[in-house]
Amino acid sequence: MINLEKFNCNISAQMDNAKKYNNTKLAIGISKGLVSFVILFLFVFFGFSYNLEKFIELYIYNDYLRLIAFTLILGIASSILFFPLDYFSEFYLEHKFNLSNQSFGRWLWENLKEALLGAAIGLPLLIIFYFILRTYNNYWWLPFGIIMFLFSVFLAQIFPVFILPLFYKITAIDNEDLKNRIIELGKEANLKIENVFKFDMSKNTKKANAAFTGLGRTKRILLGDTLLNNFSNDEIETVIAHEMGHYKKKHIVKNIIISTILSFSSFYLIAKLYESTIKLFGFNSILEISALPVLVLWGSIIGLILTPLSNYISRKFEYEADEYAVKVTKKKEIFINTLNKLTEQNLGDKEPHPLIEWFFYSHPSIKNRITALKKLN
Repeated sequence: MINLEKFNCNISAQMDNAKKYNNTKLAIGISKGLVSFVILFLFVFFGFSYNLEKFIELYIYNDYLRLIAFTLILGIASSILFFPLDYFSEFYLEHKFNLSNQSFGRWLWENLKEALLGAAIGLPLLIIFYFILRTYNNYWWLPFGIIMFLFSVFLAQIFPVFILPLFYKITAIDNEDLKNRIIELGKEANLKIENVFKFDMSKNTKKANAAFTGLGRTKRILLGDTLLNNFSNDEIETVIAHEMGHYKKKHIVKNIIISTILSFSSFYLIAKLYESTIKLFGFNSILEISALPVLVLWGSIIGLILTPLSNYISRKFEYEADEYAVKVTKKKEIFINTLNKLTEQNLGDKEPHPLIEWFFYSHPSIKNRITALKKLN
């Protein structure tokens, strides 16, 4: 006979753990963002940015090389400054709540790879940006917006083929029944699927996930081995049907259009604000390398303002994809159980504060998703 009191206590303890985990991660994320903003503001306001540029000028004469040196020094300093916070959030906390499979050495290695990849991608973009800034001055936002649009499309194409394999081993799944089900789901969504892949997510975490990545010929359905090992074919089918819903409902195209509009609008606003406030920080030209952190500060503010809007749109698309998954699989209860199971395995907060969900969540809370699903016929 089931001990209901013990069962309810276990559920309550798990929900408390999820609350503590998510609230702690959120508090650290907010704190890190605020501290980063304040430090960067003070760095510029008190002339440290200007002094750093003048120091670099003693040794490096090329403007672009000075820009790279300036950026690397700030990046390394930031990494050192926030290392304790990153360690606590990404390593200690994940182990404390029994979510991580990483050793300390592997955690360091994965972060180093991310940093090197970020530099390999980011520094060329930075050089392109500075060239455009010098060429077009206050109108940099338009050509740079076009460059970023083209680059984001290119990055989406190469991500599953060249970038993800740097971090995970990717192989075709050997579950023929599941593969055939996913191929049939693809046909329903007018999407040709030739193969389904898995990646060794378990090397880093106990969390489970699936993804639909790539564009054009590089489109891939990727399943974490933690998902394959802990969920039935029916459960995984509903998860993939949800991902197919994004394709069927043209969310990918809509997201590209929306993000393009938001990007160009953001770049325009940042350019205007940067130009109009540059003298307040003691700079004479928008081309000064030491002035560029001002541009970053405005970018942070604009990004923060746009966060609730982009998250609202994302949540709307998630509801639509959920509805599609139920419609195409006719497995509403299985899908609901799967969402609950995923949330429990990933230690997600099933019922965050409405304000937190509105501002920070790109996906609806599980409580709201299930409420919406139960209303479907």
